[in-house]
Amino acid sequence: MSDPNPIYSAYLREVLGARLHPNAHSYVEMLAEDGVVEFPYAIPGLPQRVEGRAALAAHLDRIAGLIEFSHFADTVKHETSDPEVVIIEFSGHGRSAASGEPYGQRYVSIVTTRGGYIVHYKDYWNPVAALRTLRGQAFVESLMPKV
Repeated sequence: MSDPNPIYSAYLREVLGARLHPNAHSYVEMLAEDGVVEFPYAIPGLPQRVEGRAALAAHLDRIAGLIEFSHFADTVKHETSDPEVVIIEFSGHGRSAASGEPYGQRYVSIVTTRGGYIVHYKDYWNPVAALRTLRGQAFVESLMPKV
C-alpha cells in the first residue's frame, strides 16, 4: 500500500514514538484495524468520522493530492493523566496541488493509542484555512455575511 502522505506519517512516527508498533510506518498502518478517526470540523462533503483502517485508506486516497504538505512544526505535546491519551498541537504547511496557493494552519489532535496502534484520533483544524487554499480568498470572502 502506498502512503498518500509520507511527510505526515513520518511526523506522527516522530511525535508518537514508542506508542506505535515499530512496523507501522504509514498513518493507515498506525491505525488499529477498528480504529476511529474524527474530523469535527470537516469541510461539507467530507466525513466527520471514519471507522477502520480500510475506510481511512479510502478517505486518504480520496483527498490525496489536494494539499501537498511540506512540513509540520511548532509541536507541543501534552501528556495526560491517561497513559493512552496524548494531545498534540502543531502547525501544518504546504501548497494546493492545483493552484499553488500556500497552506498553513494550527491543529490540535487528541490521540489514543493501545497495543502499539492508534485506536482513536480526533483531529481539530480550521476548515476555512483549507478552503482558502483550495478555493481562494475570494471564495472564502463570498461565504461571509455582509455586515
